Amino acid sequence: MASSRQLIGVLKEQLKVRGITYRQLASQLALSEPTLKRWFSEFTMSLKQLDAVCEVVGLALSDLAQLAEEQERIHQLGEDQEQQLVADLRLLLVALALLNRWRFEQILMTYTFSPAELIQLLAQLDRMRFIELQPRNRVRLKVSADFTWRAAGPIQRFFERQAQQEFFQSSFDGAGELRLVLTGMLSRSSNALLQQKMERLAREFSTLRDEDAALDLEQRHGTSLVLAMRPWELAAFTQWRRPGLDKPF
Repeated sequence: MASSRQLIGVLKEQLKVRGITYRQLASQLALSEPTLKRWFSEFTMSLKQLDAVCEVVGLALSDLAQLAEEQERIHQLGEDQEQQLVADLRLLLVALALLNRWRFEQILMTYTFSPAELIQLLAQLDRMRFIELQPRNRVRLKVSADFTWRAAGPIQRFFERQAQQEFFQSSFDGAGELRLVLTGMLSRSSNALLQQKMERLAREFSTLRDEDAALDLEQRHGTSLVLAMRPWELAAFTQWRRPGLDKPF
């Protein structure tokens, strides 16, 4: 839970976002401007005072708390932290399970970890600020909704090296499987438009994943979606391309 200092700090930012000055706010609260400035500079607002300011700003206290909590969330791990996950695949497995909203009991039921071993892994993720380990082995994710792995970082390199080839060793004709391979010549603007659509699809995937987290584990299935596009020609064809005819994109 956010502290009062964090809430006041976020409230100060919201004043700037909304273009509300201390003078305007003090006038609406029937306070002197120096008094109001002291509240903010010394972080000394009571809950009642905080609620009164929020009402003028047009925020509920719950909205303010949510904004403060989102600020605490991490959008990406550091290089060293990702390397820790790759160095211990048990840790990576648990991190991925937690991203998919698995509970402690579900991980134990599915994998061969002992309770003590799993608690140790969760404690390590807690130290990395990936999660907050709570009483009775409950877990609160501390990553943001738009959390991503580092571009070309240890996690992406791991999947390129070990998972990519395994993923494509399929005819993609089974239940829940689909593969589309399209080739054609596109302009830069069409390429950019398709990339925007792919990014929207990726956001929709994340939204559906979060909504489905409320379902029982038996109703959910590990699913991978790969979206990729690049200017490219089959290597077998380039042997006949005339020198100097490559087109910069």
